[in-house]
Amino acid sequence: MSLHRRTQWGLVILLAALVMVSPFSVDTFYPSFPEIAAEFALDDWQMQQTITVYMLPFAVMTLVQGPLSDALGRRPVVLGGLSLYAGASVACAFAPNYPLLLAFRALQGMSAGVGTAVGRAIVRDLHDGPQAQRLMNAITMVFALAPAIAPVIGGWIHVLFGWRSVFGFMVLVGVALLAASYARLPETHPPERRVPLNPPDLASTLAKIASNRQFMLLALSSGANLATIFAYVGAAPAIVLRHWQLEPTQFAWLFVPVITGIVGGAWISSRIAGRMAQHRQVGAGFAVTLAATGLSVMLHGLFASVPIVIQQVLIVAAAGGIQLVIPVQALRMLDLFRTARGSAASVQSCVMLGIGAFWIGVVVPALNDSLMLISTGALLATALALAIWLLAIRRVRSR
Repeated sequence: MSLHRRTQWGLVILLAALVMVSPFSVDTFYPSFPEIAAEFALDDWQMQQTITVYMLPFAVMTLVQGPLSDALGRRPVVLGGLSLYAGASVACAFAPNYPLLLAFRALQGMSAGVGTAVGRAIVRDLHDGPQAQRLMNAITMVFALAPAIAPVIGGWIHVLFGWRSVFGFMVLVGVALLAASYARLPETHPPERRVPLNPPDLASTLAKIASNRQFMLLALSSGANLATIFAYVGAAPAIVLRHWQLEPTQFAWLFVPVITGIVGGAWISSRIAGRMAQHRQVGAGFAVTLAATGLSVMLHGLFASVPIVIQQVLIVAAAGGIQLVIPVQALRMLDLFRTARGSAASVQSCVMLGIGAFWIGVVVPALNDSLMLISTGALLATALALAIWLLAIRRVRSR
């Protein structure tokens, strides 16, 4: 393998690791939910808010991190975010009560998204066209392993050392990525391309992006599509521990199918990049996800107990369909604002994560009592995403 290819794949792995911090921080401590709830005397809704309070600051801060990277460069923003993440993880590990745990989780959310917000902009700094799509999907295939591995690691750490040690593991992850980024992350946004660090100008740029109807329709469609998988991921403690009656070390039974679908969809998307029209790829993705979630609703409605393996297969298909859609929409959004890709990536992430936070904090707790309700939530999210996508496409054609 040539030095160039080794360097490229090294960057892919580093960017994937940076992007995986956010999903890693969401589900690593899922196996600890019952113990944390018992220690702080919490009900299911209160425990679910440890996810919501992480997701909301995560979404809002993407509006800041992207523009900062446009003004200051990609490296300093990534390094600063990772430093804050490591410190917040230390605070979570020593949180003496529920309110402080929520506050420190919010700090985690404020910083964990730096890789998501800046990583896409780095990809677009380096590549265009099919190559950018391939690199985006390569990153997805690498980082997607994290959510599958995280709850397994978290489960064993929880069983051996207790829930606080799970956050201690997040500290180690943050410090390791900080060191790797300091040593290996290149600056892809040189000074001559940067915009002045002027808050009113940055706010104006964000407002311009957010007021672009085409951009917002694509962002809303992506967010609703992502909510399809959030219906399963957000309900993971209920699915694994309550409905499937598995052990805290067995969260891989849910997350491996999710990640298998994402990686499979990313691989297919990489193979057909430049060979299939993007609107056909998106249509195929929606068709697969609608079929999988619709069949899941039907089976849970007809039968009192659906074999876990069948549920897993349908989750693989749903996640694969989602991954055929989201990269195409992400690249279209970034290409609408070629001179402010960091800001565009920030608005995109904020909208998607805001929808995810609402779904996990408000919708998912109302669905946890039934696998049929969880599947129905996934189906409705996909249908909403498709409706918004069709509206966006119709608007483009009418113009």
